[in-house]
Amino acid sequence: MNRLSYGKFIFILVFLTLLLGACTSKEQPKPKIPVKNEQPRSTLSVGSEWKLPISVPEGEFDRLGGWLSEDEIVYITNLEQTSNVFRYHLQTGKSELIYKTEHPIVNVQISPSKKYILIHSSPSSYEGLITIIDTKGTEKIRESIPSYELAFEWNPYNEEQVLVSTFNEDWTFQIALLDMNKLKMTELSIPQPFIRWMDERKIAFLDWDEDNPTLFAPLIVRDLEKGFEQTLFNQVLQFTTFHGKLMTVTVNEQDRTNAVYSFFDKDLKEYFSFSQPQLTKFSDWLVPFYDYNEHKKQFISFMPVKSGEADSYSAGFELMLYNLKKGSHPTLIMAGMENEPISFSPSGEALLYGNRFEKIIDLNAKKIYELIKK
Repeated sequence: MNRLSYGKFIFILVFLTLLLGACTSKEQPKPKIPVKNEQPRSTLSVGSEWKLPISVPEGEFDRLGGWLSEDEIVYITNLEQTSNVFRYHLQTGKSELIYKTEHPIVNVQISPSKKYILIHSSPSSYEGLITIIDTKGTEKIRESIPSYELAFEWNPYNEEQVLVSTFNEDWTFQIALLDMNKLKMTELSIPQPFIRWMDERKIAFLDWDEDNPTLFAPLIVRDLEKGFEQTLFNQVLQFTTFHGKLMTVTVNEQDRTNAVYSFFDKDLKEYFSFSQPQLTKFSDWLVPFYDYNEHKKQFISFMPVKSGEADSYSAGFELMLYNLKKGSHPTLIMAGMENEPISFSPSGEALLYGNRFEKIIDLNAKKIYELIKK
Protein backbone atom coordinates (compact mmCIF):
# COMPACT_ATOMS: atom_id res chain seq x y z
CA MET A 1 0.00 0.00 0.00
CA ASN A 2 1.29 3.42 -0.91
CA ARG A 3 1.04 6.57 1.20
CA LEU A 4 1.13 10.20 0.15
CA SER A 5 2.85 13.07 1.95
CA TYR A 6 1.02 16.23 3.06
CA GLY A 7 2.19 18.09 -0.03
CA LYS A 8 0.80 15.46 -2.33
CA PHE A 9 -2.39 15.35 -0.24
CA ILE A 10 -2.92 18.99 -1.21
CA PHE A 11 -2.20 18.04 -4.82
CA ILE A 12 -4.84 15.31 -4.61
CA LEU A 13 -7.47 17.77 -3.41
CA VAL A 14 -6.73 20.05 -6.35
CA PHE A 15 -6.72 17.11 -8.78
CA LEU A 16 -10.01 15.72 -7.49
CA THR A 17 -11.58 19.16 -7.59
CA LEU A 18 -10.65 19.28 -11.26
CA LEU A 19 -12.20 15.85 -11.76
CA LEU A 20 -15.44 16.86 -10.08
CA GLY A 21 -15.59 20.04 -12.09
CA ALA A 22 -14.45 18.66 -15.38
CA CYS A 23 -13.79 15.16 -15.25
CA THR A 24 -11.26 15.40 -18.04
CA SER A 25 -11.07 17.94 -18.32
CA LYS A 26 -9.20 16.89 -21.31
CA GLU A 27 -10.08 15.32 -24.61
CA GLN A 28 -8.42 11.98 -25.12
CA PRO A 29 -7.43 10.11 -28.29
CA LYS A 30 -9.83 7.73 -29.98
CA PRO A 31 -9.10 3.98 -29.79
CA LYS A 32 -9.56 3.45 -33.54
CA ILE A 33 -8.12 5.14 -36.59
CA PRO A 34 -11.01 7.01 -38.20
CA VAL A 35 -12.11 6.36 -41.76
CA LYS A 36 -10.27 8.60 -44.20
CA ASN A 37 -11.85 12.04 -44.49
CA GLU A 38 -14.12 11.31 -41.52
CA GLN A 39 -14.08 14.37 -39.28
CA PRO A 40 -16.17 15.60 -36.37
CA ARG A 41 -19.17 17.43 -37.72
CA SER A 42 -19.14 21.13 -36.96
CA THR A 43 -22.37 22.41 -35.51
CA LEU A 44 -24.54 24.29 -37.99
CA SER A 45 -26.00 26.39 -35.22
CA VAL A 46 -24.41 29.27 -33.42
CA GLY A 47 -24.72 30.08 -29.76
CA SER A 48 -27.78 32.24 -30.32
CA GLU A 49 -29.57 29.21 -31.80
CA TRP A 50 -28.85 26.87 -28.89
CA LYS A 51 -31.98 26.15 -26.85
CA LEU A 52 -30.86 27.47 -23.49
CA PRO A 53 -31.14 27.44 -20.54
CA ILE A 54 -31.83 23.75 -19.92
CA SER A 55 -35.27 22.99 -18.52
CA VAL A 56 -34.53 20.23 -16.00
CA PRO A 57 -37.34 17.62 -16.15
CA GLU A 58 -36.70 15.98 -12.78
CA GLY A 59 -34.63 16.80 -9.72
CA GLU A 60 -32.11 19.56 -9.13
CA PHE A 61 -29.27 20.27 -11.56
CA ASP A 62 -25.91 19.14 -10.20
CA ARG A 63 -23.36 19.45 -13.01
CA LEU A 64 -22.56 18.80 -16.66
CA GLY A 65 -20.69 15.60 -17.44
CA GLY A 66 -19.30 16.52 -20.86
CA TRP A 67 -19.90 16.24 -24.60
CA LEU A 68 -21.57 13.22 -26.23
CA SER A 69 -21.46 14.79 -29.68
CA GLU A 70 -21.19 18.23 -31.24
CA ASP A 71 -24.73 19.13 -30.22
CA GLU A 72 -25.34 16.73 -27.31
CA ILE A 73 -24.19 17.07 -23.72
CA VAL A 74 -24.70 15.00 -20.57
CA TYR A 75 -25.92 16.45 -17.29
CA ILE A 76 -26.71 15.10 -13.83
CA THR A 77 -29.65 15.88 -11.54
CA ASN A 78 -30.23 14.90 -7.93
CA LEU A 79 -33.56 14.06 -6.29
CA GLU A 80 -33.25 13.25 -2.59
CA GLN A 81 -30.74 10.34 -2.51
CA THR A 82 -31.15 9.39 -6.18
CA SER A 83 -29.38 10.77 -9.25
CA ASN A 84 -30.27 10.92 -12.94
CA VAL A 85 -28.09 11.12 -16.04
CA PHE A 86 -29.67 13.03 -18.93
CA ARG A 87 -28.70 13.62 -22.54
CA TYR A 88 -29.49 17.16 -23.74
CA HIS A 89 -29.87 18.19 -27.39
CA LEU A 90 -28.61 21.76 -27.78
CA GLN A 91 -30.47 22.37 -31.05
CA THR A 92 -33.85 20.95 -30.03
CA GLY A 93 -33.83 21.76 -26.32
CA LYS A 94 -34.95 18.23 -25.42
CA SER A 95 -33.70 16.18 -22.46
CA GLU A 96 -33.56 12.38 -22.57
CA LEU A 97 -33.10 10.21 -19.47
CA ILE A 98 -30.19 7.82 -19.98
CA TYR A 99 -29.68 6.31 -16.55
CA LYS A 100 -31.09 6.48 -13.03
CA THR A 101 -29.24 5.42 -9.88
CA GLU A 102 -30.43 4.94 -6.31
CA HIS A 103 -27.21 6.49 -4.99
CA PRO A 104 -25.80 10.03 -5.29
CA ILE A 105 -23.51 10.42 -8.28
CA VAL A 106 -20.05 11.73 -7.41
CA ASN A 107 -18.71 12.03 -10.92
CA VAL A 108 -19.21 10.94 -14.53
CA GLN A 109 -16.58 10.54 -17.23
CA ILE A 110 -17.34 10.07 -20.91
CA SER A 111 -14.96 7.81 -22.82
CA PRO A 112 -12.71 9.42 -25.44
CA SER A 113 -14.76 8.12 -28.40
CA LYS A 114 -18.04 9.03 -26.63
CA LYS A 115 -19.07 5.36 -26.70
CA TYR A 116 -19.28 4.80 -22.95
CA ILE A 117 -20.15 6.75 -19.80
CA LEU A 118 -18.46 5.89 -16.50
CA ILE A 119 -20.62 6.72 -13.48
CA HIS A 120 -19.06 6.95 -10.02
CA SER A 121 -21.77 6.86 -7.37
CA SER A 122 -21.49 6.61 -3.59
CA PRO A 123 -23.74 4.21 -1.64
CA SER A 124 -21.88 5.26 1.54
CA SER A 125 -18.95 7.41 2.68
CA TYR A 126 -16.54 4.50 2.34
CA GLU A 127 -17.86 2.76 -0.76
CA GLY A 128 -17.57 3.71 -4.41
CA LEU A 129 -19.75 2.14 -7.07
CA ILE A 130 -18.41 2.15 -10.64
CA THR A 131 -20.99 1.63 -13.37
CA ILE A 132 -20.10 1.82 -17.06
CA ILE A 133 -22.97 2.20 -19.53
CA ASP A 134 -23.31 2.83 -23.24
CA THR A 135 -25.03 5.97 -24.49
CA LYS A 136 -28.41 4.20 -24.46
CA GLY A 137 -28.06 3.39 -20.76
CA THR A 138 -27.22 -0.31 -21.06
CA GLU A 139 -24.90 -1.45 -18.26
CA LYS A 140 -21.59 -2.97 -19.36
CA ILE A 141 -19.99 -3.54 -15.97
CA ARG A 142 -20.56 -2.65 -12.33
CA GLU A 143 -17.97 -2.83 -9.55
CA SER A 144 -18.25 -1.88 -5.88
CA ILE A 145 -14.97 -0.74 -4.29
CA PRO A 146 -14.28 0.11 -0.62
CA SER A 147 -12.89 3.63 -0.94
CA TYR A 148 -12.89 7.19 0.31
CA GLU A 149 -12.28 8.65 -3.16
CA LEU A 150 -11.65 7.37 -6.67
CA ALA A 151 -9.85 8.66 -9.76
CA PHE A 152 -10.09 7.25 -13.29
CA GLU A 153 -8.12 7.23 -16.53
CA TRP A 154 -9.64 5.71 -19.69
CA ASN A 155 -7.29 3.85 -22.01
CA PRO A 156 -7.88 5.87 -25.21
CA TYR A 157 -6.32 3.10 -27.31
CA ASN A 158 -8.55 0.39 -25.81
CA GLU A 159 -11.68 1.79 -24.21
CA GLU A 160 -12.51 -1.55 -22.63
CA GLN A 161 -9.85 -0.65 -20.03
CA VAL A 162 -9.87 1.98 -17.29
CA LEU A 163 -7.19 2.63 -14.67
CA VAL A 164 -8.79 3.09 -11.24
CA SER A 165 -6.94 4.78 -8.36
CA THR A 166 -8.56 4.02 -5.01
CA PHE A 167 -7.89 6.33 -2.06
CA ASN A 168 -8.48 5.51 1.58
CA GLU A 169 -9.33 8.11 4.22
CA ASP A 170 -5.64 8.39 5.22
CA TRP A 171 -4.81 8.94 1.49
CA THR A 172 -3.05 5.64 1.06
CA PHE A 173 -3.94 4.32 -2.37
CA GLN A 174 -4.11 1.28 -4.62
CA ILE A 175 -4.30 1.09 -8.41
CA ALA A 176 -6.17 -1.46 -10.49
CA LEU A 177 -6.94 -2.04 -14.16
CA LEU A 178 -10.66 -2.45 -14.86
CA ASP A 179 -11.24 -4.58 -17.96
CA MET A 180 -14.79 -4.61 -19.36
CA ASN A 181 -14.10 -7.54 -21.69
CA LYS A 182 -12.74 -9.74 -18.91
CA LEU A 183 -15.25 -8.35 -16.38
CA LYS A 184 -12.59 -8.05 -13.71
CA MET A 185 -10.17 -5.70 -11.95
CA THR A 186 -6.45 -6.49 -11.72
CA GLU A 187 -4.30 -4.79 -9.09
CA LEU A 188 -1.15 -3.04 -10.32
CA SER A 189 2.00 -2.02 -8.48
CA ILE A 190 2.51 1.62 -9.45
CA PRO A 191 4.09 4.14 -7.05
CA GLN A 192 1.94 7.15 -8.04
CA PRO A 193 -1.85 7.45 -8.29
CA PHE A 194 -2.18 9.92 -11.18
CA ILE A 195 -1.41 8.27 -14.48
CA ARG A 196 -1.73 8.92 -18.21
CA TRP A 197 -1.66 6.45 -21.10
CA MET A 198 1.23 6.83 -23.58
CA ASP A 199 0.02 4.04 -25.87
CA GLU A 200 -2.04 0.88 -25.57
CA ARG A 201 0.23 -0.74 -23.00
CA LYS A 202 2.48 2.07 -21.70
CA ILE A 203 1.63 4.54 -18.96
CA ALA A 204 3.36 7.68 -17.67
CA PHE A 205 3.51 9.29 -14.24
CA LEU A 206 5.50 11.82 -12.23
CA ASP A 207 7.67 9.99 -9.71
CA TRP A 208 7.46 12.31 -6.70
CA ASP A 209 9.89 11.78 -3.82
CA GLU A 210 7.62 11.75 -0.78
CA ASP A 211 10.53 12.08 1.64
CA ASN A 212 11.97 15.15 -0.09
CA PRO A 213 9.12 17.22 -1.56
CA THR A 214 10.14 19.41 -4.51
CA LEU A 215 8.41 21.45 -7.20
CA PHE A 216 9.43 19.06 -9.95
CA ALA A 217 9.68 15.31 -10.48
CA PRO A 218 11.01 12.88 -13.10
CA LEU A 219 8.53 11.86 -15.79
CA ILE A 220 8.54 8.06 -15.99
CA VAL A 221 7.11 5.75 -18.67
CA ARG A 222 6.35 2.15 -17.75
CA ASP A 223 5.45 -0.78 -20.00
CA LEU A 224 2.63 -2.61 -18.18
CA GLU A 225 3.33 -5.90 -19.96
CA LYS A 226 7.13 -6.01 -19.68
CA GLY A 227 7.58 -3.89 -16.54
CA PHE A 228 10.29 -1.83 -18.23
CA GLU A 229 10.67 1.80 -17.06
CA GLN A 230 12.27 4.81 -18.72
CA THR A 231 12.84 8.35 -17.49
CA LEU A 232 11.79 10.82 -20.19
CA PHE A 233 12.53 14.10 -18.37
CA ASN A 234 13.97 14.87 -14.94
CA GLN A 235 12.30 18.16 -13.99
CA VAL A 236 8.56 18.28 -14.77
CA LEU A 237 5.86 20.15 -12.86
CA GLN A 238 2.85 18.70 -14.69
CA PHE A 239 2.15 16.74 -17.86
CA THR A 240 -0.62 15.23 -19.92
CA THR A 241 -1.02 13.13 -23.05
CA PHE A 242 -3.42 13.34 -25.98
CA HIS A 243 -3.66 11.58 -29.33
CA GLY A 244 -0.12 10.21 -29.28
CA LYS A 245 1.31 13.51 -28.11
CA LEU A 246 2.89 14.59 -24.84
CA MET A 247 2.74 17.97 -23.14
CA THR A 248 4.95 18.99 -20.23
CA VAL A 249 4.93 22.05 -17.98
CA THR A 250 8.37 23.08 -16.73
CA VAL A 251 10.18 26.22 -15.59
CA ASN A 252 11.72 28.78 -17.93
CA GLU A 253 15.40 28.62 -16.97
CA GLN A 254 16.03 32.13 -18.33
CA ASP A 255 13.10 33.62 -16.40
CA ARG A 256 11.87 31.47 -13.53
CA THR A 257 8.75 33.59 -13.12
CA ASN A 258 7.48 31.97 -16.34
CA ALA A 259 6.27 28.44 -17.03
CA VAL A 260 7.08 26.65 -20.28
CA TYR A 261 4.53 24.44 -22.05
CA SER A 262 6.27 22.00 -24.43
CA PHE A 263 4.60 19.65 -26.93
CA PHE A 264 6.20 16.45 -28.23
CA ASP A 265 5.20 14.00 -30.95
CA LYS A 266 5.14 10.22 -30.54
CA ASP A 267 8.93 10.12 -31.11
CA LEU A 268 9.39 12.69 -28.30
CA LYS A 269 10.47 15.37 -30.74
CA GLU A 270 9.43 18.82 -29.57
CA TYR A 271 7.31 20.57 -32.20
CA PHE A 272 5.78 23.50 -30.29
CA SER A 273 6.29 25.44 -27.07
CA PHE A 274 5.31 28.68 -25.39
CA SER A 275 5.90 30.51 -22.11
CA GLN A 276 3.45 32.29 -19.85
CA PRO A 277 3.48 33.94 -16.40
CA GLN A 278 3.20 31.53 -13.51
CA LEU A 279 1.52 31.84 -10.12
CA THR A 280 3.14 30.33 -7.05
CA LYS A 281 1.32 28.46 -4.30
CA PHE A 282 2.49 27.25 -0.89
CA SER A 283 4.03 24.01 -2.13
CA ASP A 284 3.92 24.25 -5.94
CA TRP A 285 2.70 26.30 -8.91
CA LEU A 286 -0.79 26.90 -10.15
CA VAL A 287 -1.24 25.35 -13.60
CA PRO A 288 -4.37 26.96 -15.10
CA PHE A 289 -7.02 24.79 -16.74
CA TYR A 290 -6.51 23.77 -20.36
CA ASP A 291 -7.78 21.43 -23.07
CA TYR A 292 -6.78 20.11 -26.50
CA ASN A 293 -8.84 19.49 -29.64
CA GLU A 294 -7.52 16.86 -32.03
CA HIS A 295 -9.76 17.86 -34.96
CA LYS A 296 -8.30 21.37 -35.18
CA LYS A 297 -4.95 20.57 -33.51
CA GLN A 298 -5.64 23.42 -31.10
CA PHE A 299 -4.67 23.90 -27.47
CA ILE A 300 -6.60 26.30 -25.25
CA SER A 301 -5.55 27.52 -21.81
CA PHE A 302 -6.09 30.22 -19.25
CA MET A 303 -3.13 32.54 -18.80
CA PRO A 304 -2.51 34.92 -15.89
CA VAL A 305 -1.64 38.42 -17.10
CA LYS A 306 1.33 38.58 -14.74
CA SER A 307 3.37 36.41 -12.40
CA GLY A 308 2.81 36.47 -8.65
CA GLU A 309 1.30 34.57 -5.74
CA ALA A 310 -1.85 32.61 -6.51
CA ASP A 311 -3.56 33.43 -3.20
CA SER A 312 -3.34 37.18 -3.70
CA TYR A 313 -3.72 37.26 -7.49
CA SER A 314 -6.81 39.19 -8.64
CA ALA A 315 -5.99 40.40 -12.17
CA GLY A 316 -8.04 37.72 -13.95
CA PHE A 317 -7.07 35.28 -16.69
CA GLU A 318 -6.96 35.48 -20.46
CA LEU A 319 -8.36 32.57 -22.47
CA MET A 320 -5.72 31.89 -25.14
CA LEU A 321 -6.05 29.63 -28.19
CA TYR A 322 -2.93 28.07 -29.78
CA ASN A 323 -2.81 26.45 -33.22
CA LEU A 324 -0.21 23.70 -32.75
CA LYS A 325 -0.27 22.67 -36.41
CA LYS A 326 0.49 26.13 -37.80
CA GLY A 327 2.64 27.26 -34.88
CA SER A 328 1.22 30.76 -35.18
CA HIS A 329 0.79 33.37 -32.46
CA PRO A 330 -2.01 32.64 -29.98
CA THR A 331 -5.48 34.12 -30.34
CA LEU A 332 -7.04 35.93 -27.41
CA ILE A 333 -10.58 34.59 -26.98
CA MET A 334 -11.61 36.43 -23.81
CA ALA A 335 -10.05 38.45 -21.01
CA GLY A 336 -10.94 38.97 -17.35
CA MET A 337 -11.93 35.33 -16.93
CA GLU A 338 -11.97 33.05 -13.89
CA ASN A 339 -9.65 30.05 -13.98
CA GLU A 340 -12.21 27.23 -14.14
CA PRO A 341 -12.39 23.88 -16.00
CA ILE A 342 -12.92 23.91 -19.78
CA SER A 343 -13.75 21.20 -22.31
CA PHE A 344 -13.68 21.41 -26.12
CA SER A 345 -16.62 20.21 -28.21
CA PRO A 346 -15.58 17.47 -30.69
CA SER A 347 -15.21 19.95 -33.57
CA GLY A 348 -13.50 22.61 -31.44
CA GLU A 349 -16.22 25.21 -32.08
CA ALA A 350 -17.39 25.50 -28.46
CA LEU A 351 -16.25 25.04 -24.86
CA LEU A 352 -17.97 23.85 -21.73
CA TYR A 353 -16.83 26.15 -18.94
CA GLY A 354 -17.17 26.43 -15.17
CA ASN A 355 -16.64 24.39 -12.03
CA ARG A 356 -19.83 22.49 -12.86
CA PHE A 357 -19.57 23.07 -16.63
CA GLU A 358 -22.63 25.26 -16.16
CA LYS A 359 -21.65 27.61 -18.99
CA ILE A 360 -20.88 27.19 -22.69
CA ILE A 361 -18.65 29.41 -24.83
CA ASP A 362 -19.24 30.00 -28.53
CA LEU A 363 -15.60 30.37 -29.62
CA ASN A 364 -16.45 32.01 -32.94
CA ALA A 365 -18.73 34.64 -31.40
CA LYS A 366 -16.56 34.82 -28.25
CA LYS A 367 -19.68 34.78 -26.13
CA ILE A 368 -20.64 32.92 -22.94
CA TYR A 369 -24.08 31.35 -22.49
CA GLU A 370 -25.57 30.02 -19.24
CA LEU A 371 -26.69 26.40 -19.48
CA ILE A 372 -28.78 26.61 -16.31
CA LYS A 373 -31.05 29.44 -15.25
CA LYS A 374 -29.65 31.17 -12.18
